[in-house]
Amino acid sequence: MYFLIRFFQMQWLPLIPSNLLKMKKIFLLLAVVLFVLSCETKTKSLRFEEEIITTPVNEIVHVTIPVAKDDGETSKKINRKIRELISQSLVIGDPDKELLPLETQIDSFNIEYQNFKNEFPETPMIWEAQIDGEVLYQSDEIITIALTIYTNTGGAHGVSTITFANFDTISGESLNTLDIFNNVSAVHDISKQYFYEEIKGREADYFNPNDFELPANIGFSEDGIVFLYNVYEIAPYSSGITEFTIPFEKLDTYLNYH
Repeated sequence: MYFLIRFFQMQWLPLIPSNLLKMKKIFLLLAVVLFVLSCETKTKSLRFEEEIITTPVNEIVHVTIPVAKDDGETSKKINRKIRELISQSLVIGDPDKELLPLETQIDSFNIEYQNFKNEFPETPMIWEAQIDGEVLYQSDEIITIALTIYTNTGGAHGVSTITFANFDTISGESLNTLDIFNNVSAVHDISKQYFYEEIKGREADYFNPNDFELPANIGFSEDGIVFLYNVYEIAPYSSGITEFTIPFEKLDTYLNYH
């Protein structure tokens, strides 16, 4: 838009008669207004609303998540990805089998429980799934949505996990580690120091504390970049979730998004 304004000034304004100076000013003002409006459109924040997802026959799956409400492809991409992540968390058995739409997957989870009850009618075990989502961070460039997922399918105890989903605010595309950082090796080295500080004195509780790797879950928060390991990823269930946050200023050079 800036270059369009300059072209207009250089090529056309000199040709306008003096008696049309007022019209010239109006054209310039209009061009500036259009430029400002285009910038505002690009940086306008997406609007999220909390929604409960269920089905008529569902009794044991509770899903409450933020849903992007703006009408456009960006919102559709974000909502589609979040629903896919929740569907994956409700798969029973082979994790590689075809993923069902979320409502169908919720019903499938209920059916699997009923099959379990029919096979073991005397068992007191009750299955359940609780999924809660929140917008952890939102800027003009990136959005991080955190999904807290608890499932209990009749084992000794249920399992809680947290999943970070990062999205480009403008395009709605899902972002991975290589998208977020421009130098993963440098981020690895900095994160390693924070990790060892976090587990200091508890090294024996971890599977391979000397073999540091970046976690699958990396997300943005108001305090900085959050690095999170779910249970069983690097330590037994008893150790719980391991997480640490690195302030933005420590990683600013290596961030593609802010």
